[in-house]
Amino acid sequence: MRFSVLHQYLLPKQALTELAGRFASAAGGRFTPHVIRWFAKKYGVNMEEALNPDLASYPSFNEFFTRALRDGARPLADADFICPVDGAISQFGSIEHDQIFQAKGHRYTTTALVGGDSALAAQFDHGSFATLYLSPRDYHRIHMPCDARLTRMIYVPGALFSVNPVTARGVPGLFARNERVVCVFESAHGPFVLVLVGATIVGSMATVWHGVVNPPRGGTVREWHYQDKDVLLKKGEEMGRFLLGSTVVMLFPRGVIEFNREWLSERAIRMGEAMGRKPAA
Repeated sequence: MRFSVLHQYLLPKQALTELAGRFASAAGGRFTPHVIRWFAKKYGVNMEEALNPDLASYPSFNEFFTRALRDGARPLADADFICPVDGAISQFGSIEHDQIFQAKGHRYTTTALVGGDSALAAQFDHGSFATLYLSPRDYHRIHMPCDARLTRMIYVPGALFSVNPVTARGVPGLFARNERVVCVFESAHGPFVLVLVGATIVGSMATVWHGVVNPPRGGTVREWHYQDKDVLLKKGEEMGRFLLGSTVVMLFPRGVIEFNREWLSERAIRMGEAMGRKPAA
């Protein structure tokens, strides 16, 4: 364990997260406009991209934080797979059997990431992964990388460490350790998993088909099945959002995606840009 993350083991992360969630969702508080203006200035939030650029008009911090973008702000690339979020690339590449690279000296398993379902995880042996970090300044809605049908959603309880790059380098198994929502899809390219990873002061995570998934928080895995519900989502369509920011991890089977050659670790990314293509037969 690195000294730089020692304080995260000592912080009352659950209590801080619950407190932040209550504040962020509170509507009409007299301090809300001041906090929104402070936040936007501190983190350099680009409100020119927002559908509603008026900071004073947002009734709660969450509504500001999950703000919609104006039409045309994120054109969709002509690619088999598009980037689902704004943010930065933490890591991406090949899954070595079932091992996902987190940072130098740290790996975790696909089985641990998806909440212990070894049969689900086995579909991604020797496949590909992408870990994408959303900073506080980023747009925090999550979109579909391709057309797909939802088959399952799994809520996995866990810790609430920060997911910034310093913590990723210092906390072993971070993304398979934190609270997360695992979304399982089928597409014309094959199955894939999109995981929403929680973090300190992430008040909740939500999907368009379910609404807010957490809270409630608890100590047991919860699961929903959608095979008979035809939850169909188009490439670029919103699929979920973070109420305060975090990380997305995607898993693809072997031979399904060849990543954009311009992608590099720590590179800034924007929703809608080309993420990859189906390899040539």
